[in-house]
Amino acid sequence: MTKIHVPHPWIRERAKLGPARTKHEGLGFNGRLAVFATEKFGSMGAFYVLVAWMFGWMALASLGFSGFRNDPYPFDFLLFLSNLVQLFALPILAVGQQVLSRASDKQAELTFRDAEAILKLQDEVRHLIEINNEMTREIHMAIQNNGEKAPSPA
Repeated sequence: MTKIHVPHPWIRERAKLGPARTKHEGLGFNGRLAVFATEKFGSMGAFYVLVAWMFGWMALASLGFSGFRNDPYPFDFLLFLSNLVQLFALPILAVGQQVLSRASDKQAELTFRDAEAILKLQDEVRHLIEINNEMTREIHMAIQNNGEKAPSPA
């Protein structure tokens, strides 16, 4: 009862592919720029810069500093500049998210295939355990039968 182990074909293929990464997406300049902007805009550092810019502008305009004196409360020019940032950032962030989601989808596909291979290997291990249990029972029965047939010492 010999069984030759045949590795799951995905194991060799997975070793060649390696992990799915955004840089493997074959991005051009625009894709790399979109991913860069998405990663930078999506950071807490960018949030702090934008908050500091807004509160700094409002403080300088409220105190009447030279360049900000022309933008009194409710800070129309600040609102205009903030809208421009949003209008320019929206398309590039959407493209960056699309590129990042493609890489994420590939990672999910690889994880799924890994799980399939693991489940197949787990099924093979279960089968080997069943064979081992059956052989152990046979050995146990053989030992018991030999013990009964052996003549007892007088």
